[in-house]
Parts: sequence; structure tokens; C-alpha cells
Amino acid sequence: MNVEKMMNALEAKHPGEVEYLQAVHEVLESIEEIYNANPQFESAGIIERLVEPDRILTFKVPWVDDNGKVHVNLGYRVQFNGAIGPYKGGLRFHPSVNLSILKFLGFEQIFKNSLTSLPLGGGKGGSDFDAKGKSDTEIMRFCQSFMMELWRLIGPDTDVPAGDIGVGGREIGFLYGMYKKLAREHTGVLTGKGLNWGGSLIRPEATGFGAVYFAKEMLATKGESFEGKKVALSGFGNVAWGAAIKVNELGGKVVTISGPDGYIYDEEGISGDKIEYLLELRASNQDIVKPYSYEFPNAKFYAGKRPWEVAVDVAIPCATQNELGKEDAETLVKNGCMAIAEGANMPCTPEAVEVIHDNKLLFAPGKAANAGGVATSGLEMSQNSLKFSWSREEVDEKLHTIMVNIHKACVEHGKDAEGYVDYVKGANIAGFLKVANAMLDQGVL
Repeated sequence: MNVEKMMNALEAKHPGEVEYLQAVHEVLESIEEIYNANPQFESAGIIERLVEPDRILTFKVPWVDDNGKVHVNLGYRVQFNGAIGPYKGGLRFHPSVNLSILKFLGFEQIFKNSLTSLPLGGGKGGSDFDAKGKSDTEIMRFCQSFMMELWRLIGPDTDVPAGDIGVGGREIGFLYGMYKKLAREHTGVLTGKGLNWGGSLIRPEATGFGAVYFAKEMLATKGESFEGKKVALSGFGNVAWGAAIKVNELGGKVVTISGPDGYIYDEEGISGDKIEYLLELRASNQDIVKPYSYEFPNAKFYAGKRPWEVAVDVAIPCATQNELGKEDAETLVKNGCMAIAEGANMPCTPEAVEVIHDNKLLFAPGKAANAGGVATSGLEMSQNSLKFSWSREEVDEKLHTIMVNIHKACVEHGKDAEGYVDYVKGANIAGFLKVANAMLDQGVL
């Protein structure tokens, strides 16, 4: 495999799909050596088959607002690779959604799901629908219309969507209600369900929990822990919420959260009632964090800025892709940050990752550190199949074990001769090998 030649061909075929091409390029660079050392991959065209989705569905989603006006949004489902199990990946409802972003997320999901060791393929979907300012009934009508098109393509053994940005418990409920009506069956076809109808304990917090568990394992390789560490988080959704809870449990202090309007610096630490207030703030649909500084006057709000200028020991970006750039990484290094764990999907730009690696920081890529959410979704699917529910402690213990094992796999494939672990390389190789070998076993499809 020649990475440059492959990328030139993909760019010609998919011009302008920046996020997707960025994700593919990162993986190809990481696996080039092991791929070329195994000629069976080349002869079976594994890469050519892996970088293209199995199928993409694009559809219109008409819905009626509370004033009787008809609106039309675009809906998507990208079923990327099902070699090791049913397609699994969230639905994102946000104005920024386009095919490039969903292909990038679906491609990343292949490796993330593979790393969990659960039998799950990779997929992603969503819509450019904006829930901000919409009533519950408007959101319900949109979700029902979206599912009217999607339901024939999904199923507990075919494709199991979940939530993502803009799709929480409310939206999953509306989507599932329509699926159940159309399919006339009660199955585990969606994850992130309500606890009283098939959901799993700690699912909303799981991605944040997983990122912190992975960071804990990285710190341990240097004889460190979260005890007494200052931690910067971005975002204030489920991932940041879960991360804040777990960092506090492990003895660390969360000092930042952020939104589109800027970031909050709370030197006293974000814990207890402050975390509960974040849930209230998020539920208000304002999508801003400035009110936190009114509720807790000792906290400072920095408008239009990101939290990476704050001196911290650990940074966990939990918001969205490419939110931490080269200058942000340089600032974190300068301020003595020792570890960065991607709680979101690809939140660090390639230039930022280069700075992080050049300075030998501990760095966990999203496909590894962010895998806690889909891992717990897999555990939810298992509970649905068993018609059984595990306790909070049981789910948390299983999640912790999965994240520890992901860390071990990354170290196994990413450790160099000098002992430095390139977790990006380790995660990509570990995830790739499982999927590639499954594809070889199943023939050309």
C-alpha cells in the first residue's frame, strides 16, 4: 500500500470531504507498515474495501412545526463495515451534519467498536435538524418522520443506532416508539433507551467514564494517578458530565467546561451541585455556559475562547471534531500538561497531534478513549438479549475492564523501542487487524 497514492485517489473520488479524508489518512499512516508486511491484505483488497462504506442511505425528512408550517431536513445512515457484527453507531442531529462528517464518524466507529472486543460493526447517521428552540412535540414529529424512512434498514442483528450530539434520551424515546409501532416488535434496536424500557444504567455517563478510565491507565504507566490533578474539560454534554463525575471520584479536580459561547474556569473545582447545575443548564436548550458564572460567582467566563489556555495536568476534549489545534497543543505543553485523552471524536487536529507526539505527552485518540459509550451500548444490547438488567456497579465494572483491555491492546501495538507508546498507532493497528482478518475469513463481499 502506498498511502500517498491511496489518498490522492480518494481525494479525487470524494472531493471536499475533509473530515472523512482526515480520518482515513490517520489510519492509513498508522497501519502502512503492518499492512505491507501481510501480503494477504493487499491481495484481498482490504484497504480499498475498508475505506468505502457498505452503503449510504440519504433521505428527506418532512415534518410540521407547531404553527402548521412544513419543513424538510436531510437524513442519513452510513453503514460502513459489518465484518464483525451488526452496524453500530450513533445518530447526530445538528445543523453541521453532512456526509463527510458522518463518513468520518462511521469510519472511526469501525476501529472503536473493534477495540471493545464486542461483536459490533461500524456505522453512523443523523440529520441537519436543529433542535434548538423546538418544542417537544416538534422534535417528536421530526423523530417520527426520520424513523419512518430508517426503520426498514435497522434491527437488533442488522444495525443498532444510538444517540450522539442532539440525540439524547428524549429523542431515542420518540425514535423507538415509532420503530416499535412500524416493526410491531419490542427489541434492542436502539441503545440509550430509558431505564424503564430496556436501557442500561450509566449509559449516558459511559463515554466520559471510559475516557477517564483510559487516561487513568495512561497515567499509571508513569506512576501517576488522578489524585490531586487539575483537569480541563471542553463541552458540557453527556461526555463532559460523565468525565467530571469520574475525575472527581478518582481524586482529581475539574476546572473548566465550555460551550459555543466560551468557557468557564472554576478554580474551586466543578463537582457536586455544580455538576447537577450543568445538567439543568443543558436541559434548558440554551447551548451556552455563561449562566454558570451567574450561579457560581467565583467562576470566571471567557467569551469566545477555548479552555486549553488554562494550566492543567490533564486535558480531555469532549465537544466536537478539530476543536484543539496546534497553538492549543503548544500552550498545553508549555503549561505542563502531561496527558490528553480525546473524549470526543477526533477533537485534536493532525497538527495538534504532531505537537503532542513531538513532546512525548501521553495521548489517547478518540477511537480508544471514546469507546466507553459504544462499549456500554454493547452491554445494553446484551442485557436486552438476556431480558435482564445489571446493576450500576456491574455495568461500571464491565466498562472498566473493557477500557483496561483497550489500553493493553494499544500498548501492545504502539510501544516503540524506546518505550514510548504511540496510542494512535496502537489503537489503529489493534482495531484494524481484527476487522481485516474477519474480512479475509468471509471472502470478497
